[in-house]
Amino acid sequence: QVQLVESGGGSVQPGGSLRLSCEASGNIRSINDMGWYRQAPGKQRESVATITSGGYTSYLDFVKDRFIISRDNAKNTVYLQMSTLKPEDTAVYYCNAEIRSSRYLPARSYWGQGTQVTVSS
Repeated sequence: QVQLVESGGGSVQPGGSLRLSCEASGNIRSINDMGWYRQAPGKQRESVATITSGGYTSYLDFVKDRFIISRDNAKNTVYLQMSTLKPEDTAVYYCNAEIRSSRYLPARSYWGQGTQVTVSS
């Protein structure tokens, strides 16, 4: 089994910063892409940032220049450093990882349980 455990969410005032972490554990042979998604009330889940195993990153336009995604392959962990937060960033943030557990099977997509980020004065 594979688990993704997120941490680092919370409440912050506009202009503040938060750092999210997501550690993958369990039967892991390799991890391909990792990413962060978010879902605000009444809205669809959207991709915020992704990072490949080689470190190539991509971002939602709204968060470019404010968020930074990174990963520590030795720790099977992905991070999201969020700065200059805005009320529109309020959402439940989920991490996602494409994980291969066996050399004989393709990678599967796994999700974390979600962590709440609230930006409000």
